[in-house]
Parts: sequence; C-alpha cells; structure tokens
Amino acid sequence: MGYRVLLVDDHKIMRDGIRAILSRSPEFEVAGEAESGPEALQLARRVRPEMVLMDIGLPGLNGVETTIEILRSVPECKIVILSMYDDENSVLGAMRAGARGFILKKASDLDLVGALRMVATGGIYVSPQVSDRLLERIQKGNLDVQTAPSALAALSPRELQVLRLVAEGKSSKEIATVLALSEQTVRSYRKTLMRKLHVNNAVTLTQLAYSSGLTQVRGDEKAHSASPHH
Repeated sequence: MGYRVLLVDDHKIMRDGIRAILSRSPEFEVAGEAESGPEALQLARRVRPEMVLMDIGLPGLNGVETTIEILRSVPECKIVILSMYDDENSVLGAMRAGARGFILKKASDLDLVGALRMVATGGIYVSPQVSDRLLERIQKGNLDVQTAPSALAALSPRELQVLRLVAEGKSSKEIATVLALSEQTVRSYRKTLMRKLHVNNAVTLTQLAYSSGLTQVRGDEKAHSASPHH
C-alpha cells in the first residue's frame, strides 16, 4: 500500500488533476479531499494521512495556518505546500510552520511526484525557481529571519486569522464583518496578538505576518497593508 495523501485545494478541477496524476503512481493513494483549512484539519485528524498536499491560498484558514494546526494534531504527517506564486516569503512561512515541501502549481507531473517522493522518504523539497532566489537572498544577507516559528505556533486559529487580516490592511470593523465577530472582540484579539508577539503597533504586526509568510503581499499591496488601521 502506498503513502496516503490528503489533497487540499478549493478548486475541484485542481484536486481532480492531482488525483489523476497520483493514480498513475503506485507509491501514493489519495486518502481524502478537502476544499478549506478547517475541513482539512478535521479530515487529517480522522484519517491521519502520511502526507498532505495543500494549496497555500485556502479560504478561511490559509495553507500556512492550516499546516500549523494539522501538525499540532497529527505531528507525524508530512505536509507539502502548493502555490501559484514563486514568493520566497511564502516558502519561509510554510517551512517555519512545519511544511516539508513547497512546489509551484506550474510544475510538471514528474516534478510533483518527485517532490512527494522526496518528502515521503524524509527529504525536503523546494521548487528550483524559488530555492535559487532564496539562496541568492541568503548570500546577499537580505533574508529576514526575525520571526521565530514558536511565536506563530503559539497562536490560535482565530488569532492567526485576525493577524492575517490585519496584515491585509483591514480595519477592526472590517475584520469584525469578515469573521462575524463584534468590533470589541476584534480589538481584544489585536491586543492579545501584540502581547503574544511582543509588538506595539499594526505596522509591526503587518511586517511580522509578511516576513513569516503568513500572508502573501506583493508590490503596492505591501505598502497599503502597512497602514495602521484601528
């Protein structure tokens, strides 16, 4: 029997494609499918797969947040993150959360199976396009490694959601609407986040979330998201 893999992606056509690829390899079998972070967490607890292949851009809990939660419940599970974007900060966030692989969605069938095989047998895989740029950043000394994995690991799923939404530039009122909470509750979460992460303003929270890979911010969005809404 092959390694049991849980597929997590909010697009069924993507899951169907990966299922078809894995069906041609006797090393792997699909143990289940989920289309959101919370659903993936529930399924992982129940099925306890050897591996999870998961999109980073999930609704609700994103791939980084879900990785942290799955590994709390199923620590022996090996997680490989899928992404459309070759963004080094996303790789850092995924690896800090405990993922063992990061592969781009534009990878070939052979690359995908090879990545899963490497991770299944104890290795770590990062798509070459991303690893080359990471190496360049390390060599130039521009790799921001301030965020300790334990800091994010200490946050609850709801706190991670609030942190990500703060980093996306949303005000407390907007976050309250998105998460169906009171504005006062959101303000309380923000204070808790600042205390737990040892920061004292929304700009630093945003920088921390970005440098850890918890949120994917690019270009002009990065500047916008640093605005300290309250």
